Amino acid sequence: MGGRGASSGVSDSGKPYGSEYNTVYQSGNIKFVKQVNASNAKAPMETMTRGRVYATVNDKDEISSISYYDNSNKRTKQIDLTHDHQNMKPHTHHGYYHSERDGKKGATNLTAEERKMVDRVKRLWLNKNKKR
Repeated sequence: MGGRGASSGVSDSGKPYGSEYNTVYQSGNIKFVKQVNASNAKAPMETMTRGRVYATVNDKDEISSISYYDNSNKRTKQIDLTHDHQNMKPHTHHGYYHSERDGKKGATNLTAEERKMVDRVKRLWLNKNKKR
């Protein structure tokens, strides 16, 4: 989870790997992270853990996105929860970069499986915050 996901140990901007995000909670393979020194809460591009799921938390302590990673540690899709895209809220972007930039599928409505994950992540976050 380095400078926009550089897995070489140091990002292009010179940030050491793992310095861009702080883990605020973890449950199983779902890691809740907050971006350091940023208010826009961008999801990590890459991970060091295969098949990881990240829930990115914004400055208001809301889950802003849920991102999935493949066995090559690259982001495969991202569910955005706090803003709309083409009148869809929430919505899913597909691919490492948001695919609409490549003329591909772009954003879609959530599948039943994605809705279950959103419910699970929200429930975990709510229960974590109740324990404080």
